[in-house]
Amino acid sequence: LWEIQAQTLEELGERVQVVDVRDADEFAGPLGHIAGARLIPLDEWPARIDEIDRSRPVVTVCRSGARSAQAATLLTKAGYTQVANLAGGMLHWRSAGFPVKGGA
Repeated sequence: LWEIQAQTLEELGERVQVVDVRDADEFAGPLGHIAGARLIPLDEWPARIDEIDRSRPVVTVCRSGARSAQAATLLTKAGYTQVANLAGGMLHWRSAGFPVKGGA
């Protein structure tokens, strides 16, 4: 499972699609979310995985990196080839001082 660091994700910008796998209340909650991230909660993945563009690299994100690692594994098993998990999730992203939408 590939992991990507917050700095690298920030540098890649819109060249990758960011998929946030948290629940909607977490996405809108105190940690906020990465600008441009698409919300697909992990429990909705069986029905929604095909919404993710197979032709572009995907970075999965959650609070700490555990649920997004599961999502990255699911994507790989589904045949996606350019998949990475954000190491440390939104906790690391915020502590590193990168911008968020929403949040406290």
